[in-house]
Amino acid sequence: MPHSVADIARWVGGETIGDGKALITGCAGIEEAQKGDITFLADGKYASSAETTQASAIIVPRQVVPATGGTGLPGKIFIRVDNPSLAFIEVMRRLLPDPSRHFPKGIHPTALVAKDVLLGQGVALGPYTVVESGASLGEGTVVHGHCYVGHGTCVGKNCLLYPGVILREHITVGDRVIIQPGAVIGSDGYGFVTVEGKHVKLPQVGTVVIEDDVEIGSNVTIDRARFDKTVIGEGTKIDNLVQIAHNVIVGKHCLIVAQTGISGSTRIGHHVILAGQAGIIGHLTIGDGAIVTAQSGVTKDIKAGEQVFGSPAEPIKDAFRARAHIQRLDHYAKTIKELKKKIKDLEKKVR
Repeated sequence: MPHSVADIARWVGGETIGDGKALITGCAGIEEAQKGDITFLADGKYASSAETTQASAIIVPRQVVPATGGTGLPGKIFIRVDNPSLAFIEVMRRLLPDPSRHFPKGIHPTALVAKDVLLGQGVALGPYTVVESGASLGEGTVVHGHCYVGHGTCVGKNCLLYPGVILREHITVGDRVIIQPGAVIGSDGYGFVTVEGKHVKLPQVGTVVIEDDVEIGSNVTIDRARFDKTVIGEGTKIDNLVQIAHNVIVGKHCLIVAQTGISGSTRIGHHVILAGQAGIIGHLTIGDGAIVTAQSGVTKDIKAGEQVFGSPAEPIKDAFRARAHIQRLDHYAKTIKELKKKIKDLEKKVR
């Protein structure tokens, strides 16, 4: 159903510059948008895309288009807001089809649910889902097909488990948690002791606690603790293909990007960013607000707010300085060779 630009501006508390009567039928990224779409510009480095986009309207920061002047882009319609990214999320929510219409409703007849399972109001279980004895699912939680919820596992309210998720026994999941397909929560930690040349398994009898508003990507594995618990803090977002080992504690509102590996008993503070393919050895502490850049290998503690790069990782300024010197090794080698020749020539003259 089409909506006018003026209507959309009212949804997001924005100011229209241009034809507020123009009709919008969809939304898309600034490079992919076509006529009838609305898009957004959140970062000034993409400003040139505003000149070439085919979108009918663009949501922009308030400072991009002067309140007293024209747009500088003839034919473009703007909605000025405080936060274009948040505004566009609201527009998407209203314009795009509701994904929940494809979610399971009620309990599918093929779902296997133990008699003592506690199901909150509005819980939905997809086909061939298994919920073991002693488990509980909170109000409004949706579990897609082929998921497994183990003995004594507690899942909070309004959670969403996509197909193939496995929650092993005695796991705790908070409210509004989203777990993408294929994630495994609570598998055994990687613990062995070598006795007479053989690797003997150490029992992994702890648990995993996932706090509220966490999102876990596809094929993520989070190991249960050997003792006590592995913890993922409130609001943390984990990308696909991440491995989190036993007894790791991840703080609140962290971002952990694809293919990151965190070894056992590491402590990660709040608001930490671990970029793609970062590797963290065990028993380290990473302070609040630290950033580990892509493909970095962390072998020692990182201070709060520190940004590191490289393998082994070191403060980013030091790492870049060292890399700059490495790129000049040929020049240094040539200079050293020339200096050695000059010294040799001087020695001959002295003799």
